Amino acid sequence: MNLENNEDVAQPVGQGEPAGGIRREIHTFVIRAGHFTNAEKKDYAELGPVWCIPYEKKLLDFEKIFGNKNPVVIEIGFGMGKATAIIAENNPQINYLGLEVHKPGIGKLLGEIRTRGLTNLRIIEHDAMEVLSDMVPDGSVSAFHIFFADPWPKKRHHKRRLVQRPRTDLFTQKLVKGGYLYFVTDWLPYAEFAMEELTQTKGLHNKFDGYAPHQEWRPETRFEQKGVDANRVISELFFEKQD
Repeated sequence: MNLENNEDVAQPVGQGEPAGGIRREIHTFVIRAGHFTNAEKKDYAELGPVWCIPYEKKLLDFEKIFGNKNPVVIEIGFGMGKATAIIAENNPQINYLGLEVHKPGIGKLLGEIRTRGLTNLRIIEHDAMEVLSDMVPDGSVSAFHIFFADPWPKKRHHKRRLVQRPRTDLFTQKLVKGGYLYFVTDWLPYAEFAMEELTQTKGLHNKFDGYAPHQEWRPETRFEQKGVDANRVISELFFEKQD
């Protein structure tokens, strides 16, 4: 979880027409200055052209991109990418697309792709909501993974939270029937907020009676452990598309 200073001046403001009922000038992220190691810079420069897909207002052809018809899972905000790489390595029969704006994290994940010899993982460096609106075909995504997104704790900033309507309507629109959205947070007020928003999203159904148990295939990261060490509750939500 990232508890930023929540100053609006730090928020990059985008312009453009609304897509999917979403006001594009309200972003769900801030681009924070972070340490960009020489290794991450090198991997970003050398491997980015190989594994990163440029943003453009054109629908993706997943079969062409990955060279197969395997299911596609999109992770929004993968951070430093360690869990993303582990999941992709453990599930070679599934294709993964990571959406992130943090360059050090992208560089780190690119290094993981090289080290682990992954071929089922691609990255787009851009605002996730614009990528979904402009590049992802309806009914083409098997799952969304959203792990420890910015909770935007101050009430005046709740509009920036990723998991809320109408953004959740767009997720549902992109999911295949039977696809799922898996959300994990260590900020309990955000978990409660997201539970209400997802419950009220047409077409989604909670697979569990309340919060979901930890999914054993999701690796616990050092970031998550910090939340546990700080006595924060890890809440998991797992919703499926029914129609």
